[in-house]
Amino acid sequence: MSWYRPQATEITPESAGWGFTGLRIVRDNHAGTTGQNEMVVVPLAGSCTVGCQPAKIELTGRPNVFAGVTDCAYLPPDTEYTITGTGRFALATARAAGKLPVRYIAADQVRVEHRGAGVCARQVNNFGTPDVLDADRLIACEVLTPAGNWSSYPPHKHDNERTGESVLEEIYYFEVADGPAGPGMGYLKAAEVLAEVRTGDVVLVPYGYHGPAMAVPGYDMYYLNVMAGPGKREWLICEDPAHSWIRETWR
Repeated sequence: MSWYRPQATEITPESAGWGFTGLRIVRDNHAGTTGQNEMVVVPLAGSCTVGCQPAKIELTGRPNVFAGVTDCAYLPPDTEYTITGTGRFALATARAAGKLPVRYIAADQVRVEHRGAGVCARQVNNFGTPDVLDADRLIACEVLTPAGNWSSYPPHKHDNERTGESVLEEIYYFEVADGPAGPGMGYLKAAEVLAEVRTGDVVLVPYGYHGPAMAVPGYDMYYLNVMAGPGKREWLICEDPAHSWIRETWR
């Protein structure tokens, strides 16, 4: 498990020491190629035009991650692209073998899910999950946790229950709302580490139990989850049996 500070928000499988999952945060105008990766462009703040021959996709975006659901764009491997706009944009990637078509995901196509109850209530924006996006390996979503609430709870891992092998490499990218006196903060527990997270922080979770993610009182918390692995594209979740009983209290 690794923590990255804001100036290092460019994760590749090579830099992470794993095989599939990546993330890059870019500002304003940007150009590149997807190379070996499939990619989803997610506006964090602002709007942009994604150009990739012969397509040209206008992303309306949003003022910030707490303002609402955003539209996004899917690009397959070996695609040259340009991003023209003003703002911050997340490029969620996964190593992929196939080449699916370019796709626009409108905001009203994103499946908004409300999980948990009470202090465990949170909102999940499923823009890149298997039921919404046709992709090769990439799974991605956004989680918004109200101030004082817990998410990624009960603690869980993305392992094969039969073999115990890790099937998904996971990235958490955080943004935390500002307070009257300045930037906010939150916390994440992963493996045996509990650490403070602030806007721009990135956590890599290669295996094992992780959660909860805690939005401290006074500060709403957002995180972008990006996942991929070598097997079938499915969101396997194995909850820690010591804490899974909490789910029954939500009834």
